[in-house]
Amino acid sequence: MTDRLPHEKGFHISWDQIHRDSRALAWRLDGKGPDNGRWKAIVAITRGGMAPAMIIARELDIRTVDTLSIKSYDHQSQDEAKILKKPSNDLVKDGTGIIIIDDLVDSGKTLEAVKKLYPKAHYATVYAKAKGRPLVDTFITEVSQDTWIFFPWDMALQYVEPFRGS
Repeated sequence: MTDRLPHEKGFHISWDQIHRDSRALAWRLDGKGPDNGRWKAIVAITRGGMAPAMIIARELDIRTVDTLSIKSYDHQSQDEAKILKKPSNDLVKDGTGIIIIDDLVDSGKTLEAVKKLYPKAHYATVYAKAKGRPLVDTFITEVSQDTWIFFPWDMALQYVEPFRGS
């Protein structure tokens, strides 16, 4: 048994790291679209998927980027996924030729909700935890289920106690 809270087993991601990992994800997706290797559009799951989607869109020269706003987290606790905004049905339809991008798949609840809407989309995340990994078609880094990922947009610079304490 450990005295540490779940968020204390942290994996800290810098802006440089998210940029490198998002570019690596773009390389894995390159040439894999259904239209002679090209993708029709990217849909970023907000908010975490927006930075990776921007980088991937640039790398793959995809000019059509939309968002799907879904709320499944309140700070560090997860609730049922609630869809707040969807992209145009004219654009996405059943998802064919669309890459759905998120920063992370954790339990998979968010992607389960999205897959009901767009069953034929290609699902890509930068990071994947074990429970949600089967829902992702392409990802870069797998982390353990009990690791909390700290993204650069969630952090500020401050002193941190050493892992072993003082």
